[in-house]
Amino acid sequence: MTAPFVCSVPLEDMQRGRGKVRDATITLAHGSGGKAMRDLIRDVILGAFNNPLLAPLEDQAVIGLNELASGGDRLAFTTDTFVVHPLFFPGGDIGRLAVNGTVNDLAVSGARPLYLSCGLVLEEGLPVETLRRVTTSMREAADLAGVLVVTGDTKVVERGAADKLFINTAGIGVVPAGVNISASRARAGDKVIVNGYLGDHGCAILLARNELALETDVETDCQPLSGLVQTMLSVCPDIHCLRDATRGGLATVLNEFAQSSQAAIRLNENALPIREAVRGACEILGLDPLYLANEGKLVAIAPAEFADPLVAAMRAHTCGEQAAIIGEVVEAPAGVVMLNTGFGGGRIVDLLVGEQLPRIC
Repeated sequence: MTAPFVCSVPLEDMQRGRGKVRDATITLAHGSGGKAMRDLIRDVILGAFNNPLLAPLEDQAVIGLNELASGGDRLAFTTDTFVVHPLFFPGGDIGRLAVNGTVNDLAVSGARPLYLSCGLVLEEGLPVETLRRVTTSMREAADLAGVLVVTGDTKVVERGAADKLFINTAGIGVVPAGVNISASRARAGDKVIVNGYLGDHGCAILLARNELALETDVETDCQPLSGLVQTMLSVCPDIHCLRDATRGGLATVLNEFAQSSQAAIRLNENALPIREAVRGACEILGLDPLYLANEGKLVAIAPAEFADPLVAAMRAHTCGEQAAIIGEVVEAPAGVVMLNTGFGGGRIVDLLVGEQLPRIC
């Protein structure tokens, strides 16, 4: 059932264009290690991701250490698995999500993302055209982020054993010398900054599931943040904390910062960039936009003297046009996130209890 992006067919045969997938849907034979698997790899996988590191179709990608060392003094390594439902949603799909999600996990460490792996779990009966669309989307996202998909694996499982398609992506990048980003570095006086509208992805998934009888054009915010982060570091090399606000949203990230740093974070509700359509959807369903998932939003904590220059630089970048300062770090109560409401009151923003939205990434 396991089929790595490897087969015994000579590379010259692969390059002559042999081995087209003729089936309309994925069958168990596509994971068997035989001709059907070879054709799938040659036609769909290599067709989407072909590059010098992947083309030899070995069991692994071999990467020169000199190239890695030239970019920094530490290696960043991450992995994530994507099981979103539906596979396609307003503004994106599971393939774009898989690439950008892993790229962003690397980027918020300060690393320059370089290489990704791609593990595919395909359910028997998945239309081959759906797989083509997803891998094409992955290639486009990788090109935009400046990374290469250099190795991978496929599995085919029986009908009913998965929900059409799951993707695992792992990635490596290089952290430049002198960059020291950590959830434990928030200090009293620091400012809290986001790069734009919050909750768009979670709302887009709801719309794609037809769970809202609303007419709105909210799309996923899925985008690569690596270029934005490099711009931010050029303005403030000493960013204290940085993370992308995915599952659990802004509230979860800030609670992690507050608890790791043993500091308090105070937010200003009026400063939070949230679309009216997202606010309206949350009001209808009884959800809090602070906990909605994002796939192209980061949260930064930086020294106060760098806050305004950072926001200005972020707004000049396509991924940060609505960047804003939304709060500050204070000394007490340690480990707590508080929100000053628009009505002059206040409340604690705690960790999410339970699950607001299933299968959002």
